[in-house]
Amino acid sequence: MIKLLIKMFIPDFKNTENSVVREKYSVLSGVLGIFCNVLLFAIKIIIGFLINSIAVISDAFNNLADIGTSLVSIVSVKLSNKHPDKDHPFGHGRVEYIASLIVSFLIMLVGFELLKTSFDKIINPVAMKFDVIMTVFLALSVLIKVWMFSYNSYMGKTIKSSILKATAQDSLSDCISTAAVIVSIILAHFFPSIPFDGIIGMIVSVIIMYAGFNIAKEVINVLLGAPPEPEFIQKITDILMANDEIIGVHDLIVHDYGPGRVIASVHAEVSDKCDIVKAHEAIDATEVRAEAELGIILVIHMDPVTTDNEFVNGLKAMAEGIVKEYNSEYTIHDFRITDGENRINMIFDMTVPFGTDEKARKAVADAVATKIHETDEKYYAVIKVEGAY
Repeated sequence: MIKLLIKMFIPDFKNTENSVVREKYSVLSGVLGIFCNVLLFAIKIIIGFLINSIAVISDAFNNLADIGTSLVSIVSVKLSNKHPDKDHPFGHGRVEYIASLIVSFLIMLVGFELLKTSFDKIINPVAMKFDVIMTVFLALSVLIKVWMFSYNSYMGKTIKSSILKATAQDSLSDCISTAAVIVSIILAHFFPSIPFDGIIGMIVSVIIMYAGFNIAKEVINVLLGAPPEPEFIQKITDILMANDEIIGVHDLIVHDYGPGRVIASVHAEVSDKCDIVKAHEAIDATEVRAEAELGIILVIHMDPVTTDNEFVNGLKAMAEGIVKEYNSEYTIHDFRITDGENRINMIFDMTVPFGTDEKARKAVADAVATKIHETDEKYYAVIKVEGAY
């Protein structure tokens, strides 16, 4: 059904890198969310008061808070699409991440309030009334939330939106909480002496707070500078290596300023014998292609490397082989030598997986340098160790 709605309301729905299309996706999700949550709030608040269940009433107000989530989603995407200005030259794309953080705090707040109320219900239990029809209505509300989780998850993945992914997780936690409420109503009917309403309410509150915490953690990671997805790195690398002038790449750094606002820089290795003008034109063409296909601004720095010196190439191959013996993920670049009468310095950068501590970096650099020197007493390695971004 959601695919049909997308086709109806978003004409250019396949162009998900376009900011206007992304906005339409988010607005559609928000409008559907407001409509569904208003309906669910009305159903649950009525049922909650009729059967005297604090768990149902709390669940109703959880849906009311979700209306705020949908409004935040709509407002955030509108703000994030504002054009860059003097104070924000990279645009306002991170507004969406901040909005996701606000949503996570709202979710945790709802969970905390439910926790307090549920605890009070355990201390001062109130008998609930069991009604089959109302229980069925609650079960139907779970199905509505399952659908909301489905479409938010689908649209969030389609346009790579953190706010929609957060909304999807919120809907999933609502499914669990409402299902738990139904269980509490049934158990309370058969075991009236046990305060299942409060007990289940506390369990639901913990689930809600945990969902909010996970959303906050994910968004904070992005704001602090999480590494790009390996698939994204591979796409950039494939575009670079499709250029005949480029023979290798390294030092790829990606800066995320919000969906559709990614700036990346990379060092591209070219032959030191190439025509600099021709290579520059090829680099420009690659930057244009990256923007057209991936929607990113790519800045490429050219690194000239020796390609026709068999002696230098042999030393580089030897150094690479030694490095790979220690870890197949290690790579080297910017290889060059200073050739003296009694000493040859091999100078290069060695990239290790991010997270490798300084002690381990120094140890492997020393080990590689020692192994190179053991190959020939004239060989000395000058190694700069850096982490992969």
